[in-house]
Amino acid sequence: MPAETEGLAARPCFSEEFRREFEDLLRWRRDVRRFRKDPLSAHELEYLLQMADLAPSVGNSQPWRIVVVESRERRDQVIASFDMENEAAAQQFEPDKALQYRQLKLAGLKEAPVHLAIFSDENPSQGHGLGRATMQETLAYSTVSMIHTFWLAARTARIGVGWVSILDPELVSSILQVDDSWRLVAYLCVGYPEEEHMDPELERARWQARSPLETRLFRR
Repeated sequence: MPAETEGLAARPCFSEEFRREFEDLLRWRRDVRRFRKDPLSAHELEYLLQMADLAPSVGNSQPWRIVVVESRERRDQVIASFDMENEAAAQQFEPDKALQYRQLKLAGLKEAPVHLAIFSDENPSQGHGLGRATMQETLAYSTVSMIHTFWLAARTARIGVGWVSILDPELVSSILQVDDSWRLVAYLCVGYPEEEHMDPELERARWQARSPLETRLFRR
């Protein structure tokens, strides 16, 4: 059998049912901020990280660097950074909007059993620089692809993920004592959700609804 025929034979066939379930997964993904304190097993976390590591990357560089934050002291320092930056953000709004902002639940740092700090190595030897000479930021984009892959894998196991961005990246890097060439991309809270919703929390809180695709689609 010719190699190209073998390749076609080996290609998985995704059913219509699978495609519908995949759409459900995308809608179900959601940024989770309310977690139960039940621990996540080491086996479950390892499996999710292995799935995430299958994500594509520029030049096959796999620039993501994952720090599992287990130290209570370090977690508390990250939480303090969030509290400080969150209050600073609130002060940028007019009084009514600031009040609404302070009522939002924007992180599950205190409740989530797992904290993951995700960095992108800005100068990885792997990949030999392929594909990033003119767009160095593709390293960070690759890391985001890994994060999204992790997120989808987690949701298939009914595990929630929350992306915390209201942090001082340099302070977090210092707290975790990482390499100077690593750039913080995301700080993730991971655990079992306290509640489940198909719609985004910010939409339920009337902060911002999703807009239709047509507002972001252009043709030239």
